[in-house]
This record gives sequence, structure tokens and C-alpha cells, in this order.
Amino acid sequence: MAKEIPDLVVQERAGTGKGAARAARRAGMVPGVVYGGDAEPLAIQVPFNELLKKLKAGQFKSTLWNLKVEGHDDVRVICRDVQRDVVKDLPTHLDLMRLRRTSKINLYIPVEFINEDQAPGIKKGGMLNVTRPEVELVVTAGDIPEKLVVDMAGLNIGDVVTISSIELPKGTKPTIDRDFVIANIASPGGLSSSDDEEDEEVEATEVEQ
Repeated sequence: MAKEIPDLVVQERAGTGKGAARAARRAGMVPGVVYGGDAEPLAIQVPFNELLKKLKAGQFKSTLWNLKVEGHDDVRVICRDVQRDVVKDLPTHLDLMRLRRTSKINLYIPVEFINEDQAPGIKKGGMLNVTRPEVELVVTAGDIPEKLVVDMAGLNIGDVVTISSIELPKGTKPTIDRDFVIANIASPGGLSSSDDEEDEEVEATEVEQ
């Protein structure tokens, strides 16, 4: 199932240049431009509060957006740059790039864990320790996976889930070129048997002294 692409609603901006950009900011807007693809660059503006909310939510620049501009066809875009005020660190301008369905882009895809009740390690009191709740993948703009699925059935305490353990959707690959860890099942309290033995040795030494 393809990942649902969120909407980014903006307005077409009248005029270009510094004067028009300043006017947009005075009106509570953040000016921007949409470029790329087979169309001419389009001057836009987006409500400041709406943009700030999306930026605070995280991963704005690694999200594929469905750009909606009144009077224009919807188009898929990705943010290439958000300029910020050097003092206040607030957005002052954004650049969006149009994408074709066949374009390759880097996106963070969430990881879902299933069949936790069928993991012997969890039944024994182990804890699922997730080191990467999302994985950055190279994906095709027209076929973005909704999520990656980890089947926990049969996993015991000490077992590790790496990226090679997950069946990746066709046409995608990780941006990291190594078999990195996604999660593991830790022993109760996060201590291994070797940790317990070391603690016992320390206690024995203190008693002898």
C-alpha cells in the first residue's frame, strides 16, 4: 500500500523580487518559489503559522507533499530549502521542487512491529528496544511505501532486528550502506547475564575489603 501523501496548501504570490517578498511577510505569509519539472517557476506564499507548525512537526524537508495552488493542477513537490532569520531562527522563504512519479528521493518511512505477543523474549519479560522507529530510504515518488513491517514472532531475548531482516518494497533501498540495527529485545531491566556477573564480583570484592 502506498503511503498517503499529505497536502501542502499555498497561495500564488503576485509579483516577485524583494519588495513582493517583504509585502508577503508583512501580511503574515512566508514567500517561496516552486521550480523544476516541465513548468515555469511559480511564486507562492504560505501562511506563517501553518508553515511553522509543519516545521515543528519535523522532517518537513524529507516529506513528499501534494502541492495545492488554486488555479493550478496538484503537483508533487519536496522542499529543497527553508531560509530562516539569523536572529529569530524563523522561516523567511522556502524553495519547493516539482517531482515526476519516476523521481528518486530520500524519505523517512516508519517501522511497525507486529506479533509482539508471539515473541518468546517478550513473554519472558524482555523489552522491545527500538533504535530506529523510522528508516531513511531511497524511494520512487510514485510508489512510496506506507511503512516497513517487522514480524516479531519467534524472537527471543538478545535477538537483534537489522535492516536485512526486513523485506523492503520493490524499488527501495536504505540510504545507509550497511546492515544497521532497527531494534532488539533486551533482558528485563536492560541487564545481560554478563552484567549480573560483573555486579556480583564487585560486591564480593567490597565485602572482602
